Amino acid sequence: MINSDILYNLILANKERCKEGKVADYIPGLKNANKENFGICIMDNNNKISYAGDYEKKFTIQSISKPLILMLAILDNEEDYIFSKIGMEPTGDPFNSIKKLETSFSKPFNPMINAGAIAVSSMIKGDSSEEKFNRVLDFIKKISENPNLDYDRDIYHGEKITGNRNRSMAYFMKNDGIIEGDVEEALDIYFKQCSILITAFDLAKIGLFLANNGVTSYGERVVSIHTAKLVKSLMVTCGMYDGSGEFAVKVGIPAKSGVGGGILSLVPGKMGIGVYGPALDLKGNSIGGYALLEDISNLLSLSIF
Repeated sequence: MINSDILYNLILANKERCKEGKVADYIPGLKNANKENFGICIMDNNNKISYAGDYEKKFTIQSISKPLILMLAILDNEEDYIFSKIGMEPTGDPFNSIKKLETSFSKPFNPMINAGAIAVSSMIKGDSSEEKFNRVLDFIKKISENPNLDYDRDIYHGEKITGNRNRSMAYFMKNDGIIEGDVEEALDIYFKQCSILITAFDLAKIGLFLANNGVTSYGERVVSIHTAKLVKSLMVTCGMYDGSGEFAVKVGIPAKSGVGGGILSLVPGKMGIGVYGPALDLKGNSIGGYALLEDISNLLSLSIF
């Protein structure tokens, strides 16, 4: 386990990288983030916690919600049903690309891109949109072990107002039978789940949950070992947008990023890692967070490969 002093020095060493990135500005509210915010938290199975920088700063979870909602959808549905409508393959395209929905493949390539995640959100069970989202929020509260999580209403409304590309994907999938329920309800759940507020500390706790194959720190099994391994595999192959292959080579651990600046990562059986840095690279990943994880992986020989 790396100590907090070393983490602090690594934060300082990589902080210049944050100046090279750009905060997401296509969703109202995200553009107000301070690009110099930078923090990390690491938790291991020996109850040791190390942290540095802005690890308690709240930010919206965005695409990091995708592997989490997939776990809930698998609890609600047969796995074969989910993957009859969504693939498991990397795309090589940006996370918000629509072009491959128009090919003969038709279904989204994987659950980590927007189209796939919207389809997954449409599979969450409940009698109303509100009940479905509350189940999403309760699930993330459970695996983060934070009962106080909530979502940012302003970010949610901003996502809903500006989400025209996501809306077009959803209606395209409805036309092709991938989404079976109400399109606007699925979108509403998706926009709200992306607006959930978390911290790097919360992400480290979720990372540890996945590192332990679906078991919380107090011993409750929430998802099966198979489901946890499936989600981690998709994080390796698809979790860092169209930069996932390079990340696997340079860092070599399961991870999922979000345009809010977070990165959820883990070392199987050992630790969970949460990073926050809202300055993004051209592919939508935290530019400082990526560099920080690469340094830590090299320092501790964390690569699973």
